[in-house]
Amino acid sequence: MTTATGGSPQSYDAIVIGAGFAGLYQLHLLRDRLGLKTRVLETADGVGGTWYWNRYPGARCDSESHSYRYFFSKELHESWDYSERYPGQEEIRAYLNHVADKLALRPDIQLSTKVTAAAWDEAAGRWTVTTEAGERFACQWLITAVGCLSSANVPNIPGLEDFRGEWHHTGRWPHEGVDFAGKRVGQVGTGSTGIQAVPVIAETAGSLTVFQRTANYSVPARNGPLNEQRKKEWRDNFEEVRKLVQSTPNAHPFRISTDRALDQDEATRLERYQKAWDIGGLRFRAVFHDLLLSKEANDTAAEFLKGKIREIVKDPETARILSDIDHPYAAKRPPIDTNYFDTFNLDHVSVVDVRADPIRRIVPEGIELESGAVHELDVIVFATGFDAMTGPLLSIDFQGAGGRRLRDDWAAGPKTWVGVAIPGYPNLFTVTGPGSPSVLANMIVPIEQHVEWIADCIETMRREGVERIEATPAAAEAWMAHVGDAANATLLPQAGHSWYLGANVPGKPRVFMPYAGGMVRFRQICDAVAARGYEGFAMGAPADPAAPPPPVLAEMTGPDAPPLPGYPADARTSLVEAPGV
Repeated sequence: MTTATGGSPQSYDAIVIGAGFAGLYQLHLLRDRLGLKTRVLETADGVGGTWYWNRYPGARCDSESHSYRYFFSKELHESWDYSERYPGQEEIRAYLNHVADKLALRPDIQLSTKVTAAAWDEAAGRWTVTTEAGERFACQWLITAVGCLSSANVPNIPGLEDFRGEWHHTGRWPHEGVDFAGKRVGQVGTGSTGIQAVPVIAETAGSLTVFQRTANYSVPARNGPLNEQRKKEWRDNFEEVRKLVQSTPNAHPFRISTDRALDQDEATRLERYQKAWDIGGLRFRAVFHDLLLSKEANDTAAEFLKGKIREIVKDPETARILSDIDHPYAAKRPPIDTNYFDTFNLDHVSVVDVRADPIRRIVPEGIELESGAVHELDVIVFATGFDAMTGPLLSIDFQGAGGRRLRDDWAAGPKTWVGVAIPGYPNLFTVTGPGSPSVLANMIVPIEQHVEWIADCIETMRREGVERIEATPAAAEAWMAHVGDAANATLLPQAGHSWYLGANVPGKPRVFMPYAGGMVRFRQICDAVAARGYEGFAMGAPADPAAPPPPVLAEMTGPDAPPLPGYPADARTSLVEAPGV
Protein backbone atom coordinates (compact mmCIF):
# COMPACT_ATOMS: atom_id res chain seq x y z
CA MET A 1 0.00 0.00 0.00
CA THR A 2 1.12 3.54 -0.65
CA THR A 3 0.90 6.12 2.07
CA ALA A 4 -1.45 9.05 2.44
CA THR A 5 -0.16 12.60 2.23
CA GLY A 6 2.06 13.39 5.20
CA GLY A 7 3.69 9.96 5.47
CA SER A 8 6.74 8.64 3.65
CA PRO A 9 5.97 7.91 0.01
CA GLN A 10 6.52 4.44 -1.38
CA SER A 11 9.80 4.39 -3.25
CA TYR A 12 10.41 3.18 -6.80
CA ASP A 13 13.22 3.51 -9.30
CA ALA A 14 10.77 4.72 -11.94
CA ILE A 15 7.16 5.82 -12.16
CA VAL A 16 5.30 5.72 -15.48
CA ILE A 17 2.09 7.74 -15.85
CA GLY A 18 -0.33 6.04 -18.22
CA ALA A 19 -1.06 2.45 -19.29
CA GLY A 20 -1.62 2.77 -23.03
CA PHE A 21 0.74 1.67 -25.81
CA ALA A 22 3.57 3.82 -24.42
CA GLY A 23 3.17 3.00 -20.75
CA LEU A 24 2.95 -0.76 -21.26
CA TYR A 25 6.11 -0.91 -23.36
CA GLN A 26 7.98 1.48 -21.05
CA LEU A 27 7.15 -0.73 -18.08
CA HIS A 28 8.34 -3.81 -19.97
CA LEU A 29 11.71 -2.27 -20.81
CA LEU A 30 12.37 -0.65 -17.43
CA ARG A 31 11.30 -3.67 -15.40
CA ASP A 32 12.28 -6.61 -17.58
CA ARG A 33 15.35 -5.28 -19.41
CA LEU A 34 16.85 -2.90 -16.88
CA GLY A 35 15.59 -4.59 -13.72
CA LEU A 36 14.17 -1.36 -12.28
CA LYS A 37 11.49 -1.32 -9.62
CA THR A 38 8.78 0.35 -11.69
CA ARG A 39 5.17 1.34 -11.09
CA VAL A 40 2.61 2.42 -13.69
CA LEU A 41 -0.15 4.76 -12.47
CA GLU A 42 -3.28 4.83 -14.61
CA THR A 43 -6.42 6.96 -14.18
CA ALA A 44 -8.74 4.42 -15.80
CA ASP A 45 -9.84 1.13 -14.31
CA GLY A 46 -8.32 -0.77 -17.23
CA VAL A 47 -5.35 -0.61 -19.58
CA GLY A 48 -5.62 0.88 -23.05
CA GLY A 49 -4.93 4.60 -22.75
CA THR A 50 -6.67 6.48 -25.57
CA TRP A 51 -8.42 3.28 -26.61
CA TYR A 52 -9.84 2.78 -23.15
CA TRP A 53 -11.64 6.14 -23.25
CA ASN A 54 -12.57 6.54 -26.92
CA ARG A 55 -15.61 4.29 -27.18
CA TYR A 56 -17.78 6.60 -29.29
CA PRO A 57 -19.80 5.13 -32.18
CA GLY A 58 -17.50 4.24 -35.07
CA ALA A 59 -14.25 4.62 -33.08
CA ARG A 60 -11.59 3.06 -35.25
CA CYS A 61 -7.90 3.37 -36.01
CA ASP A 62 -6.81 5.09 -39.23
CA SER A 63 -3.52 3.15 -39.41
CA GLU A 64 -3.73 -0.21 -41.15
CA SER A 65 -3.91 -3.05 -38.69
CA HIS A 66 -0.70 -4.81 -39.73
CA SER A 67 1.18 -1.64 -38.78
CA TYR A 68 -0.80 -0.66 -35.68
CA ARG A 69 0.92 -2.98 -33.26
CA TYR A 70 4.20 -3.37 -31.43
CA PHE A 71 7.24 -4.37 -33.45
CA PHE A 72 9.72 -5.01 -30.63
CA SER A 73 8.81 -8.69 -30.40
CA LYS A 74 8.24 -11.14 -33.23
CA GLU A 75 6.72 -13.60 -30.76
CA LEU A 76 4.20 -11.00 -29.60
CA HIS A 77 3.46 -10.10 -33.21
CA GLU A 78 2.72 -13.71 -34.10
CA SER A 79 0.44 -14.17 -31.09
CA TRP A 80 -2.21 -11.75 -32.31
CA ASP A 81 -4.28 -11.20 -35.46
CA TYR A 82 -6.57 -8.26 -36.07
CA SER A 83 -9.75 -9.11 -37.94
CA GLU A 84 -10.08 -5.98 -40.13
CA ARG A 85 -7.97 -3.68 -42.28
CA TYR A 86 -8.65 -0.87 -39.81
CA PRO A 87 -9.24 -2.21 -36.29
CA GLY A 88 -12.02 -0.85 -34.12
CA GLN A 89 -11.69 0.41 -30.56
CA GLU A 90 -12.80 -2.80 -28.89
CA GLU A 91 -10.29 -4.88 -30.83
CA ILE A 92 -7.39 -2.51 -30.14
CA ARG A 93 -8.23 -2.50 -26.44
CA ALA A 94 -8.39 -6.30 -26.52
CA TYR A 95 -4.94 -6.33 -28.12
CA LEU A 96 -3.50 -4.15 -25.36
CA ASN A 97 -5.04 -6.38 -22.71
CA HIS A 98 -3.48 -9.34 -24.52
CA VAL A 99 -0.09 -7.62 -24.36
CA ALA A 100 -0.51 -6.84 -20.66
CA ASP A 101 -1.23 -10.51 -19.98
CA LYS A 102 1.40 -11.91 -22.34
CA LEU A 103 4.15 -9.83 -20.71
CA ALA A 104 2.75 -10.23 -17.17
CA LEU A 105 2.56 -6.46 -16.71
CA ARG A 106 -0.55 -6.19 -14.53
CA PRO A 107 1.12 -6.70 -11.12
CA ASP A 108 3.05 -3.45 -11.63
CA ILE A 109 0.11 -1.37 -12.92
CA GLN A 110 -2.04 0.53 -10.44
CA LEU A 111 -5.41 1.35 -11.96
CA SER A 112 -8.01 3.93 -10.88
CA THR A 113 -5.15 6.20 -9.82
CA LYS A 114 -5.17 9.76 -11.12
CA VAL A 115 -1.90 11.64 -10.83
CA THR A 116 -2.51 15.27 -9.91
CA ALA A 117 0.98 16.58 -9.11
CA ALA A 118 4.66 15.77 -9.35
CA ALA A 119 7.44 17.75 -7.66
CA TRP A 120 11.23 17.52 -8.02
CA ASP A 121 13.15 17.28 -4.75
CA GLU A 122 16.55 18.80 -5.46
CA ALA A 123 18.20 17.56 -2.28
CA ALA A 124 17.03 13.97 -2.73
CA GLY A 125 17.36 13.96 -6.52
CA ARG A 126 13.95 12.35 -6.80
CA TRP A 127 10.40 13.06 -7.88
CA THR A 128 7.44 12.94 -5.51
CA VAL A 129 4.23 12.00 -7.33
CA THR A 130 0.84 12.71 -5.71
CA THR A 131 -2.50 11.22 -6.68
CA GLU A 132 -6.06 12.48 -6.38
CA ALA A 133 -6.59 10.08 -3.48
CA GLY A 134 -3.61 11.55 -1.61
CA GLU A 135 -1.22 8.68 -2.25
CA ARG A 136 2.43 9.58 -2.75
CA PHE A 137 5.21 7.87 -4.63
CA ALA A 138 8.92 8.72 -4.90
CA CYS A 139 11.12 7.84 -7.86
CA GLN A 140 14.40 8.74 -9.52
CA TRP A 141 12.95 8.71 -13.04
CA LEU A 142 9.48 9.89 -14.01
CA ILE A 143 8.11 9.06 -17.45
CA THR A 144 4.89 10.55 -18.79
CA ALA A 145 3.02 8.21 -21.15
CA VAL A 146 -0.18 10.24 -20.97
CA GLY A 147 -0.88 10.30 -24.70
CA CYS A 148 -1.36 13.18 -27.12
CA LEU A 149 -5.14 12.92 -27.42
CA SER A 150 -6.41 12.14 -23.94
CA SER A 151 -7.61 15.51 -22.58
CA ALA A 152 -11.16 16.02 -23.87
CA ASN A 153 -11.98 19.49 -25.18
CA VAL A 154 -15.58 20.28 -24.22
CA PRO A 155 -16.45 23.64 -25.81
CA ASN A 156 -17.48 26.42 -23.46
CA ILE A 157 -20.87 27.14 -24.99
CA PRO A 158 -23.21 29.19 -22.79
CA GLY A 159 -26.24 27.36 -21.47
CA LEU A 160 -24.94 23.80 -21.58
CA GLU A 161 -25.93 23.27 -17.96
CA ASP A 162 -29.53 24.18 -18.85
CA PHE A 163 -29.94 21.56 -21.58
CA ARG A 164 -32.83 19.23 -20.73
CA GLY A 165 -31.51 16.35 -22.79
CA GLU A 166 -28.27 14.40 -22.43
CA TRP A 167 -24.87 15.36 -23.82
CA HIS A 168 -21.64 13.44 -24.29
CA HIS A 169 -18.10 14.09 -25.48
CA THR A 170 -16.65 11.45 -27.79
CA GLY A 171 -13.47 11.28 -25.70
CA ARG A 172 -15.37 10.38 -22.53
CA TRP A 173 -18.06 8.12 -23.91
CA PRO A 174 -20.26 6.17 -21.44
CA HIS A 175 -19.08 2.58 -21.22
CA GLU A 176 -22.65 1.36 -21.36
CA GLY A 177 -23.14 3.21 -24.65
CA VAL A 178 -25.80 5.74 -25.66
CA ASP A 179 -29.23 4.86 -27.00
CA PHE A 180 -30.03 7.07 -30.00
CA ALA A 181 -33.09 5.12 -31.15
CA GLY A 182 -35.73 7.52 -32.40
CA LYS A 183 -34.05 10.53 -30.79
CA ARG A 184 -33.22 13.94 -32.20
CA VAL A 185 -29.43 14.05 -32.15
CA GLY A 186 -27.16 17.01 -32.76
CA GLN A 187 -23.44 16.49 -33.36
CA VAL A 188 -20.98 19.37 -33.01
CA GLY A 189 -17.70 18.78 -34.82
CA THR A 190 -16.57 17.21 -38.10
CA GLY A 191 -12.95 16.24 -37.57
CA SER A 192 -11.71 12.65 -37.76
CA THR A 193 -13.82 11.59 -34.78
CA GLY A 194 -16.99 13.27 -36.01
CA ILE A 195 -16.57 11.78 -39.46
CA GLN A 196 -16.36 8.31 -37.94
CA ALA A 197 -19.35 8.87 -35.67
CA VAL A 198 -21.90 10.34 -38.09
CA PRO A 199 -22.73 7.21 -40.13
CA VAL A 200 -23.08 5.03 -37.03
CA ILE A 201 -25.24 7.49 -35.09
CA ALA A 202 -27.44 7.94 -38.17
CA GLU A 203 -28.22 4.22 -38.22
CA THR A 204 -30.58 4.48 -35.23
CA ALA A 205 -31.22 8.19 -34.60
CA GLY A 206 -34.66 9.58 -35.35
CA SER A 207 -32.86 12.58 -36.83
CA LEU A 208 -29.24 13.72 -36.94
CA THR A 209 -28.21 17.34 -37.36
CA VAL A 210 -24.48 17.91 -37.89
CA PHE A 211 -23.24 21.36 -36.83
CA GLN A 212 -20.24 22.00 -39.05
CA ARG A 213 -17.84 24.88 -38.48
CA THR A 214 -15.03 23.60 -40.69
CA ALA A 215 -15.70 21.49 -43.76
CA ASN A 216 -13.28 18.61 -44.10
CA TYR A 217 -11.82 16.28 -46.67
CA SER A 218 -12.21 12.56 -46.22
CA VAL A 219 -11.17 9.53 -48.24
CA PRO A 220 -13.01 6.18 -48.05
CA ALA A 221 -11.27 3.74 -45.73
CA ARG A 222 -12.38 0.72 -47.77
CA ASN A 223 -12.35 -1.16 -44.50
CA GLY A 224 -13.19 -4.84 -44.45
CA PRO A 225 -12.37 -8.17 -42.87
CA LEU A 226 -8.94 -9.73 -43.36
CA ASN A 227 -8.95 -13.25 -44.75
CA GLU A 228 -6.67 -15.93 -43.37
CA GLN A 229 -4.23 -15.61 -46.27
CA ARG A 230 -3.71 -11.90 -45.60
CA LYS A 231 -3.26 -12.51 -41.87
CA LYS A 232 -0.65 -15.16 -42.62
CA GLU A 233 1.17 -12.77 -44.97
CA TRP A 234 1.50 -10.20 -42.18
CA ARG A 235 2.72 -12.82 -39.72
CA ASP A 236 5.24 -14.28 -42.16
CA ASN A 237 6.55 -10.87 -43.25
CA PHE A 238 7.04 -9.38 -39.81
CA GLU A 239 10.61 -8.23 -40.45
CA GLU A 240 9.77 -6.63 -43.80
CA VAL A 241 6.81 -4.69 -42.35
CA ARG A 242 8.89 -3.60 -39.35
CA LYS A 243 11.65 -2.27 -41.61
CA LEU A 244 9.09 -0.53 -43.80
CA VAL A 245 7.30 1.38 -41.04
CA GLN A 246 10.64 2.38 -39.51
CA SER A 247 11.90 3.78 -42.82
CA THR A 248 8.97 5.91 -43.95
CA PRO A 249 8.44 9.53 -42.83
CA ASN A 250 4.97 8.92 -41.44
CA ALA A 251 5.73 5.39 -40.16
CA HIS A 252 2.96 3.86 -42.27
CA PRO A 253 3.42 0.63 -44.22
CA PHE A 254 3.65 2.30 -47.63
CA ARG A 255 6.07 4.61 -49.34
CA ILE A 256 5.27 8.13 -50.47
CA SER A 257 5.85 8.50 -54.18
CA THR A 258 8.92 10.45 -55.29
CA ASP A 259 6.88 11.80 -58.24
CA ARG A 260 5.60 15.35 -58.16
CA ALA A 261 1.99 16.17 -58.98
CA LEU A 262 2.83 19.09 -61.24
CA ASP A 263 5.22 17.00 -63.35
CA GLN A 264 2.24 14.93 -64.54
CA ASP A 265 -0.33 15.87 -67.14
CA GLU A 266 -3.87 16.28 -65.87
CA ALA A 267 -5.09 12.93 -67.17
CA THR A 268 -2.27 11.07 -65.41
CA ARG A 269 -2.86 12.95 -62.17
CA LEU A 270 -6.58 12.18 -62.20
CA GLU A 271 -5.92 8.53 -62.99
CA ARG A 272 -3.56 8.22 -60.03
CA TYR A 273 -5.92 10.06 -57.69
CA GLN A 274 -8.78 7.80 -58.74
CA LYS A 275 -6.70 4.69 -58.16
CA ALA A 276 -5.74 5.92 -54.69
CA TRP A 277 -9.39 6.77 -53.96
CA ASP A 278 -10.38 3.24 -54.95
CA ILE A 279 -7.68 1.70 -52.72
CA GLY A 280 -8.75 4.00 -49.92
CA GLY A 281 -7.26 5.03 -46.62
CA LEU A 282 -4.27 7.24 -45.93
CA ARG A 283 -2.48 5.89 -48.98
CA PHE A 284 -4.18 8.72 -50.89
CA ARG A 285 -1.71 11.04 -49.18
CA ALA A 286 1.17 9.08 -50.75
CA VAL A 287 0.23 9.61 -54.41
CA PHE A 288 2.73 12.44 -54.91
CA HIS A 289 5.74 13.66 -52.99
CA ASP A 290 4.90 17.36 -53.10
CA LEU A 291 1.29 17.46 -51.86
CA LEU A 292 2.32 19.12 -48.59
CA LEU A 293 5.22 21.05 -50.03
CA SER A 294 3.47 22.95 -52.85
CA LYS A 295 0.12 24.71 -52.66
CA GLU A 296 -0.27 24.42 -56.42
CA ALA A 297 0.30 20.67 -56.23
CA ASN A 298 -2.03 20.36 -53.25
CA ASP A 299 -4.78 22.20 -55.12
CA THR A 300 -4.94 19.36 -57.65
CA ALA A 301 -5.64 16.83 -54.91
CA ALA A 302 -8.01 19.18 -53.08
CA GLU A 303 -10.12 19.78 -56.17
CA PHE A 304 -10.31 16.06 -56.88
CA LEU A 305 -11.58 15.39 -53.36
CA LYS A 306 -14.06 18.28 -53.39
CA GLY A 307 -15.36 16.95 -56.70
CA LYS A 308 -15.91 13.56 -55.08
CA ILE A 309 -17.99 15.18 -52.32
CA ARG A 310 -20.16 16.97 -54.86
CA GLU A 311 -20.51 13.73 -56.82
CA ILE A 312 -21.59 11.67 -53.79
CA VAL A 313 -23.91 14.15 -52.02
CA LYS A 314 -27.14 14.54 -53.99
CA ASP A 315 -28.55 17.78 -52.53
CA PRO A 316 -26.62 20.67 -54.13
CA GLU A 317 -26.75 22.95 -51.07
CA THR A 318 -25.62 20.18 -48.71
CA ALA A 319 -22.85 19.29 -51.14
CA ARG A 320 -21.78 22.94 -51.27
CA ILE A 321 -21.57 23.19 -47.47
CA LEU A 322 -19.63 19.94 -47.14
CA SER A 323 -17.19 20.78 -49.93
CA ASP A 324 -16.57 24.41 -48.90
CA ILE A 325 -13.15 23.51 -47.50
CA ASP A 326 -10.77 26.33 -46.64
CA HIS A 327 -7.45 24.57 -46.04
CA PRO A 328 -5.04 22.43 -48.05
CA TYR A 329 -5.61 18.70 -48.11
CA ALA A 330 -3.79 16.98 -45.18
CA ALA A 331 -2.80 20.29 -43.58
CA LYS A 332 -5.10 19.05 -40.82
CA ARG A 333 -5.17 15.38 -39.89
CA PRO A 334 -6.74 13.79 -43.00
CA PRO A 335 -9.75 11.68 -42.02
CA ILE A 336 -10.75 8.42 -43.64
CA ASP A 337 -14.33 7.19 -43.44
CA THR A 338 -16.97 4.60 -44.08
CA ASN A 339 -19.99 6.16 -45.83
CA TYR A 340 -19.60 9.62 -44.26
CA PHE A 341 -20.69 11.71 -47.24
CA ASP A 342 -23.27 9.11 -48.34
CA THR A 343 -24.97 9.51 -44.95
CA PHE A 344 -26.04 13.05 -45.87
CA ASN A 345 -28.24 11.57 -48.61
CA LEU A 346 -30.50 10.10 -45.92
CA ASP A 347 -33.73 12.01 -45.32
CA HIS A 348 -33.22 12.25 -41.55
CA VAL A 349 -29.65 13.63 -41.73
CA SER A 350 -28.82 17.29 -42.29
CA VAL A 351 -25.90 19.69 -41.94
CA VAL A 352 -25.90 23.21 -40.49
CA ASP A 353 -23.15 25.61 -41.53
CA VAL A 354 -22.22 27.24 -38.23
CA ARG A 355 -19.54 29.32 -39.85
CA ALA A 356 -22.32 31.16 -41.68
CA ASP A 357 -24.71 31.02 -38.70
CA PRO A 358 -22.68 30.36 -35.52
CA ILE A 359 -23.94 28.68 -32.38
CA ARG A 360 -25.08 31.38 -29.94
CA ARG A 361 -25.91 29.20 -26.99
CA ILE A 362 -27.45 25.98 -25.79
CA VAL A 363 -31.00 26.33 -24.57
CA PRO A 364 -33.08 23.80 -22.61
CA GLU A 365 -34.62 22.43 -25.77
CA GLY A 366 -31.50 22.33 -27.97
CA ILE A 367 -29.05 24.57 -29.84
CA GLU A 368 -29.77 28.18 -30.71
CA LEU A 369 -27.92 29.88 -33.58
CA GLU A 370 -27.05 33.56 -34.00
CA SER A 371 -29.93 33.88 -36.44
CA GLY A 372 -32.31 32.92 -33.65
CA ALA A 373 -33.09 29.53 -35.16
CA VAL A 374 -33.41 26.78 -32.55
CA HIS A 375 -32.71 23.13 -33.33
CA GLU A 376 -34.64 21.00 -30.85
CA LEU A 377 -32.58 18.04 -29.67
CA ASP A 378 -32.72 15.13 -27.25
CA VAL A 379 -28.98 14.36 -27.37
CA ILE A 380 -25.93 16.51 -28.11
CA VAL A 381 -22.67 14.82 -29.12
CA PHE A 382 -19.52 16.91 -28.88
CA ALA A 383 -16.98 15.58 -31.38
CA THR A 384 -14.76 18.55 -30.63
CA GLY A 385 -11.49 16.75 -30.12
CA PHE A 386 -8.86 17.25 -27.47
CA ASP A 387 -6.57 19.74 -25.83
CA ALA A 388 -3.89 17.95 -27.80
CA MET A 389 -0.30 17.22 -26.84
CA THR A 390 0.11 19.77 -24.05
CA GLY A 391 -3.29 19.31 -22.38
CA PRO A 392 -2.59 15.90 -20.81
CA LEU A 393 0.72 17.16 -19.38
CA LEU A 394 -0.62 20.47 -18.11
CA SER A 395 -3.48 18.70 -16.35
CA ILE A 396 -0.80 17.56 -13.86
CA ASP A 397 0.87 20.15 -11.61
CA PHE A 398 4.52 19.56 -12.48
CA GLN A 399 6.97 21.44 -10.26
CA GLY A 400 10.54 21.30 -11.47
CA ALA A 401 13.87 22.53 -10.17
CA GLY A 402 13.57 25.53 -7.87
CA GLY A 403 9.78 25.15 -7.65
CA ARG A 404 9.16 26.26 -11.24
CA ARG A 405 5.84 25.12 -12.71
CA LEU A 406 5.30 23.64 -16.14
CA ARG A 407 2.08 25.57 -16.70
CA ASP A 408 4.07 28.80 -16.26
CA ASP A 409 7.04 27.66 -18.34
CA TRP A 410 4.71 26.69 -21.19
CA ALA A 411 2.42 29.73 -20.94
CA ALA A 412 3.64 30.91 -24.36
CA GLY A 413 3.94 27.42 -25.82
CA PRO A 414 5.76 24.16 -25.09
CA LYS A 415 9.54 23.72 -25.15
CA THR A 416 11.23 20.34 -25.26
CA TRP A 417 14.54 18.92 -26.39
CA VAL A 418 13.89 16.33 -29.14
CA GLY A 419 10.36 15.87 -27.81
CA VAL A 420 11.42 13.82 -24.78
CA ALA A 421 12.87 16.21 -22.18
CA ILE A 422 12.02 19.61 -20.70
CA PRO A 423 14.63 22.07 -19.37
CA GLY A 424 14.21 22.64 -15.64
CA TYR A 425 12.65 19.20 -15.08
CA PRO A 426 15.45 16.73 -14.34
CA ASN A 427 14.94 13.00 -14.88
CA LEU A 428 11.52 13.66 -16.42
CA PHE A 429 10.92 12.10 -19.82
CA THR A 430 7.90 12.62 -22.07
CA VAL A 431 6.79 9.97 -24.57
CA THR A 432 5.56 11.60 -27.80
CA GLY A 433 5.44 15.02 -26.19
CA PRO A 434 5.39 18.36 -28.05
CA GLY A 435 8.24 18.48 -30.55
CA SER A 436 7.88 14.79 -31.40
CA PRO A 437 6.60 13.42 -34.75
CA SER A 438 3.80 11.75 -32.71
CA VAL A 439 0.46 12.60 -34.30
CA LEU A 440 2.00 13.18 -37.75
CA ALA A 441 2.88 9.48 -37.85
CA ASN A 442 1.49 6.04 -37.19
CA MET A 443 1.77 6.49 -33.42
CA ILE A 444 3.13 3.06 -32.54
CA VAL A 445 6.45 3.67 -34.30
CA PRO A 446 7.35 6.96 -32.55
CA ILE A 447 6.13 5.45 -29.27
CA GLU A 448 8.50 2.51 -29.62
CA GLN A 449 11.38 4.79 -30.64
CA HIS A 450 10.81 7.17 -27.71
CA VAL A 451 10.40 4.38 -25.16
CA GLU A 452 13.55 2.61 -26.35
CA TRP A 453 15.55 5.86 -26.40
CA ILE A 454 14.45 6.68 -22.84
CA ALA A 455 15.32 3.18 -21.62
CA ASP A 456 18.73 3.37 -23.33
CA CYS A 457 19.36 6.76 -21.71
CA ILE A 458 18.51 5.47 -18.24
CA GLU A 459 20.65 2.39 -18.82
CA THR A 460 23.59 4.63 -19.80
CA MET A 461 23.11 6.74 -16.68
CA ARG A 462 23.17 3.70 -14.44
CA ARG A 463 26.19 2.22 -16.16
CA GLU A 464 28.14 5.47 -15.85
CA GLY A 465 26.93 6.27 -12.34
CA VAL A 466 25.05 9.42 -13.39
CA GLU A 467 22.15 10.30 -11.10
CA ARG A 468 20.64 13.24 -12.96
CA ILE A 469 19.96 14.36 -16.53
CA GLU A 470 18.39 17.62 -17.66
CA ALA A 471 17.85 19.26 -21.03
CA THR A 472 19.52 22.63 -21.47
CA PRO A 473 17.39 25.71 -22.19
CA ALA A 474 19.36 26.45 -25.36
CA ALA A 475 18.76 22.94 -26.68
CA ALA A 476 15.01 23.27 -26.19
CA GLU A 477 14.96 26.73 -27.78
CA ALA A 478 16.88 25.45 -30.79
CA TRP A 479 14.72 22.37 -31.13
CA MET A 480 11.41 24.21 -31.04
CA ALA A 481 12.78 26.70 -33.58
CA HIS A 482 13.62 23.74 -35.80
CA VAL A 483 10.13 22.28 -35.22
CA GLY A 484 8.71 25.58 -36.44
CA ASP A 485 11.04 25.67 -39.45
CA ALA A 486 10.10 22.12 -40.40
CA ALA A 487 6.39 22.96 -40.22
CA ASN A 488 6.85 26.18 -42.18
CA ALA A 489 8.60 24.26 -44.96
CA THR A 490 5.22 22.57 -45.53
CA LEU A 491 1.60 23.61 -45.94
CA LEU A 492 0.70 22.37 -42.45
CA PRO A 493 0.50 25.80 -40.78
CA GLN A 494 -1.93 27.00 -43.46
CA ALA A 495 -4.77 25.26 -41.62
CA GLY A 496 -5.01 28.02 -39.05
CA HIS A 497 -7.78 26.31 -37.07
CA SER A 498 -5.89 23.02 -36.69
CA TRP A 499 -5.35 21.34 -33.33
CA TYR A 500 -1.74 20.85 -34.43
CA LEU A 501 -1.52 24.57 -33.57
CA GLY A 502 -3.79 24.38 -30.54
CA ALA A 503 -6.38 26.46 -32.40
CA ASN A 504 -9.31 24.34 -31.20
CA VAL A 505 -8.81 25.43 -27.58
CA PRO A 506 -9.65 29.07 -26.73
CA GLY A 507 -6.70 30.89 -25.18
CA LYS A 508 -4.16 28.21 -26.04
CA PRO A 509 -0.88 29.56 -27.53
CA ARG A 510 -0.72 29.17 -31.30
CA VAL A 511 2.43 27.09 -31.66
CA PHE A 512 2.89 24.24 -34.13
CA MET A 513 3.55 21.33 -31.77
CA PRO A 514 4.37 18.10 -33.66
CA TYR A 515 7.63 17.63 -35.57
CA ALA A 516 7.02 17.69 -39.32
CA GLY A 517 10.54 16.66 -40.30
CA GLY A 518 9.55 13.01 -40.51
CA MET A 519 10.16 9.97 -38.37
CA VAL A 520 13.32 8.89 -40.20
CA ARG A 521 15.04 12.23 -39.68
CA PHE A 522 13.85 12.38 -36.09
CA ARG A 523 15.33 8.97 -35.34
CA GLN A 524 18.63 10.04 -36.90
CA ILE A 525 18.76 13.15 -34.71
CA CYS A 526 17.90 11.28 -31.50
CA ASP A 527 20.47 8.58 -32.26
CA ALA A 528 23.11 11.26 -32.88
CA VAL A 529 22.25 13.03 -29.61
CA ALA A 530 22.82 9.79 -27.70
CA ALA A 531 25.94 8.79 -29.63
CA ARG A 532 27.56 12.14 -28.83
CA GLY A 533 27.20 11.71 -25.10
CA TYR A 534 23.65 13.09 -24.88
CA GLU A 535 24.44 16.44 -26.38
CA GLY A 536 21.92 19.08 -25.35
CA PHE A 537 21.68 17.57 -21.87
CA ALA A 538 23.49 18.33 -18.61
CA MET A 539 24.58 15.04 -17.08
CA GLY A 540 25.06 14.76 -13.33
CA ALA A 541 24.47 18.44 -12.55
CA PRO A 542 21.90 21.20 -13.09
CA ALA A 543 21.79 22.57 -16.62
CA ASP A 544 23.80 25.72 -17.29
CA PRO A 545 21.38 28.43 -18.53
CA ALA A 546 24.27 29.94 -20.50
CA ALA A 547 25.20 26.71 -22.30
CA PRO A 548 25.17 27.19 -26.09
CA PRO A 549 22.86 25.30 -28.45
CA PRO A 550 24.08 21.77 -29.15
CA PRO A 551 26.00 21.48 -32.45
CA VAL A 552 24.35 18.14 -33.21
CA LEU A 553 21.11 19.77 -34.31
CA ALA A 554 22.65 22.04 -36.94
CA GLU A 555 24.80 19.19 -38.21
CA MET A 556 21.86 16.79 -38.50
CA THR A 557 19.54 19.24 -40.25
CA GLY A 558 21.88 21.47 -42.26
CA PRO A 559 23.16 21.15 -45.85
CA ASP A 560 25.58 18.38 -44.85
CA ALA A 561 23.02 16.33 -42.95
CA PRO A 562 22.97 12.58 -43.57
CA PRO A 563 20.83 11.73 -46.61
CA LEU A 564 17.42 10.17 -46.34
CA PRO A 565 17.52 7.05 -48.50
CA GLY A 566 14.72 6.72 -51.00
CA TYR A 567 13.69 10.39 -51.06
CA PRO A 568 14.41 13.25 -53.46
CA ALA A 569 17.42 15.42 -52.69
CA ASP A 570 15.28 18.38 -51.65
CA ALA A 571 13.76 16.28 -48.86
CA ARG A 572 16.97 17.10 -46.98
CA THR A 573 17.29 20.76 -47.76
CA SER A 574 13.64 21.55 -47.06
CA LEU A 575 13.93 19.85 -43.64
CA VAL A 576 11.06 17.51 -44.40
CA GLU A 577 10.56 14.04 -45.82
CA ALA A 578 7.28 14.71 -47.59
CA PRO A 579 5.35 14.60 -44.30
CA GLY A 580 2.50 12.18 -44.01
CA VAL A 581 -0.46 12.45 -41.64
